[in-house]
Amino acid sequence: MKQLIWKIIFPISVISFTIFTKWWYVLPTDAPDTMMVGFPLICISDGWHTSGSLQIFVIELTLNFLLYFLFWFLTFYCINRFLIKVKIHRFLAGISLTLSGLIIVGAIMIGNMSEHIYKTNRNFEIEVLTTGYKFIWEHQERPDFKNYDTKKK
Repeated sequence: MKQLIWKIIFPISVISFTIFTKWWYVLPTDAPDTMMVGFPLICISDGWHTSGSLQIFVIELTLNFLLYFLFWFLTFYCINRFLIKVKIHRFLAGISLTLSGLIIVGAIMIGNMSEHIYKTNRNFEIEVLTTGYKFIWEHQERPDFKNYDTKKK
């Protein structure tokens, strides 16, 4: 099972964590309407202090990744234990490790930008206006705030 964790479960967790997410259009307390992302917990938000910045919530980000990892671990564990023994070919292991390595390097490069703010957790209340799911290659248009705020109509 150790070989499965290193060669396929960890890389698939990284790849799926990057590719599939949920977007949240929210109204934080005492802040402008904001787009946030993360599945199942909100872990990244638009920054409010400068354009192009992010607020990254470390505990939620870590819990999200651990849930992805746990899902893939249990899936492969059950398949390996009850259905068939999973054997990973070198080519597949090499591709998955290379792709997940590139994703990790890219995330580190983006995370090192000085305008991002890292917080332990999200310490403000939000009102969720709408949500949806998306893949990384899909662009989510920001919903029109006037459709959600009855006071500004």
